[in-house]
Parts: sequence; C-alpha cells; structure tokens
Amino acid sequence: MEALTAIVIGVLTAAAVYLMLARNFMRFLFGLVLLSNAANLTIFASGRMTKGAPALVPYGEDAPIGVVGNALPQALVLTAIVIGFGLLAFTLALAFEGYRRMKSVDTDEMRFAEPKEDATK
Repeated sequence: MEALTAIVIGVLTAAAVYLMLARNFMRFLFGLVLLSNAANLTIFASGRMTKGAPALVPYGEDAPIGVVGNALPQALVLTAIVIGFGLLAFTLALAFEGYRRMKSVDTDEMRFAEPKEDATK
C-alpha cells in the first residue's frame, strides 16, 4: 500500500509541476491544488498506513490498548485541507478579478498590463 501511495504522490507532484509551468493562470491554479493534495497525502502517509483502532484511551487506562492509528498526521491533514481551501478561494477570486480587468488569463499578457517604469527617475 505504501508503494502505491508513493506512486500516486509522485504522479500528483509531476502533474502539478507541469501545470504550474504553463502560462495560463488557471492551469497554475489547478497545479497548486494538485500540489496541495500531494502534500496532504505525504503527511497522511507519514503516519503509517496500517489498520488500527481509533486512538481512544479506555476508562481507567493511561494509554490506548493495542494497535491504534496515529492521530497527529490526520489532524495536520485536516488543518492543511482547510488552509488549502482558503488559498484556493483567494486565488480563484484573484484570477476572476484579473480576468475581469484584463480579459486574459495568460500570465505574459498580465505582465504587460503593469505600468511602464518612468525613465526620468
């Protein structure tokens, strides 16, 4: 299972880099989402991919009994999903406003929309 997860993470990362190198801002945004998902899978896989019980401590015990799942990577992934969604919403709003003002999602055309530098300075 770990080998399959590693392959999926590699494919997601490669696809994300490919999309982020494009000149289209929307492709860059989709690449950012894929890279976020690859990072989440990496964090999740770091907590060992084993079957186990929830990390609950029975009444009267000091620690969980038996094989339990590691709760820290799961909590980190949940936090990263929320942060990734916020980043996606902000970038999508930025892309929409950029398209509304410049009528293009091509990053080179967006770059040419910047004001010219004053030669007298």
